[in-house]
Amino acid sequence: MIVARRPGHLRGELRINEAMARHTSWRVGGPADRWYRPADLDDLVLFLSGLRADEPLFWLGLGSNILVRDGGIRGTVIAYAGVLDTLHGLSGYRARVGAGVSCAKLSRFCAEHDLAGGEFLAGIPGALGGALAMNAGAWGDDTWSHVEQVTTVDRRGCLHVHTRGDYEVGYRHVQGSREGWFVEAVLAFAPGDGEESRRRVKDLLSRRNRTQPIGQPSCGSVFRNPEGDHAARLIELAGLKGMQVGGAMISERHANFIINTGNARAADMEALMIRVQTEIQSRFGVTLVPEVRIVGETLNEVAS
Repeated sequence: MIVARRPGHLRGELRINEAMARHTSWRVGGPADRWYRPADLDDLVLFLSGLRADEPLFWLGLGSNILVRDGGIRGTVIAYAGVLDTLHGLSGYRARVGAGVSCAKLSRFCAEHDLAGGEFLAGIPGALGGALAMNAGAWGDDTWSHVEQVTTVDRRGCLHVHTRGDYEVGYRHVQGSREGWFVEAVLAFAPGDGEESRRRVKDLLSRRNRTQPIGQPSCGSVFRNPEGDHAARLIELAGLKGMQVGGAMISERHANFIINTGNARAADMEALMIRVQTEIQSRFGVTLVPEVRIVGETLNEVAS
């Protein structure tokens, strides 16, 4: 266990009843009781050490791959994106990366430093912390294939270092230490050529732009791919492209994307997800598991 420095005064930003629609890529979500953006890791440690032991905590990166219900989040949201921003190279084609670094920025860093294997990160619309939590991946590669060690922080503000072997990792699945939340990782890559990496990223992003609804509010892929198949293929085969509930619509460009057409509520998103799951189960006998994380309370729960 590592104890970080605890300065005397909080330096981060605290907001009360903060609308989560401002912080999610779907642009929906009710208010969080408290929203805290720490100044840095030391400030985060101090903030956590001062909380009640039973305070509900929710960690928020760039707000992709998450659906916050319309009733909002009880407790405190820790907004770490762009704050836990350590990013520097280590010997042996490795890098030390803070959880708040965007995956796109990390991909560029790899190319600039001739580290091969980070190209896939350009296709992940989130920060490293979220990518670690769900083993995010794209184009045949995933985050934990590169992890050597991680640092977590527990709710008391104490830091812990773990190796890759301390976790059970699979497709969009990570299970291991419950001592806290990811704040940093050491990632390993291979020697490469920066120019070649940049060409590969350009090609991959061009492919993404042709096949995904870039520029429209979405959370990325909504459902995990069933073993041996693709969720988008099943949804398209069922004729569900363009299906709409309220302001939520299945993208005409990519069937595993649900977009906010402009006035959607979180309830619309969730209802459309359930309709898709029901239809795919009925037609093909396949259970689609959400890749997006659903959190918070419904408006009915808040009213009661």
